[in-house]
Amino acid sequence: MVDKTRSVIVSDVKIKGNITEKESVIIDGEVEGDINAGFVDTFENSNIKGNIKSKKIVIGGKLKGNINSDSVHIKKTADVDGTIKQKTLSIEEGSLLTIKTEIKK
Repeated sequence: MVDKTRSVIVSDVKIKGNITEKESVIIDGEVEGDINAGFVDTFENSNIKGNIKSKKIVIGGKLKGNINSDSVHIKKTADVDGTIKQKTLSIEEGSLLTIKTEIKK
C-alpha cells in the first residue's frame, strides 16, 4: 500500500507565498498566502493570512481569510475571521468566529 503525500509545516516555519498540494497539508506554522490542497489540517499554533480551498478542512488555529471546501470542521482552539463556503460545517464549542457562511451547491 502506498501512503498519500503529506506536507507538514511545523510551528517554527514561516511561509510567504501560496501553497499548492495535491494530497494533504498539515500546518502548525505561519502562512501568508493562499492554500490549495486536497485536505488541510491546521493546528493550534498555526497563523494563516490567506484563503484556503480544499475538499476537506480542519481548522485548529488562527485564520484570517476565506474558506471554500466541501467539508469544514472548526476545533475549539480555532480563531476564524472570514467567509466559509461549504457543503457541511461542524463547529466545536469555544472557538472564536467572525464569519459568514454560504452553502456550496
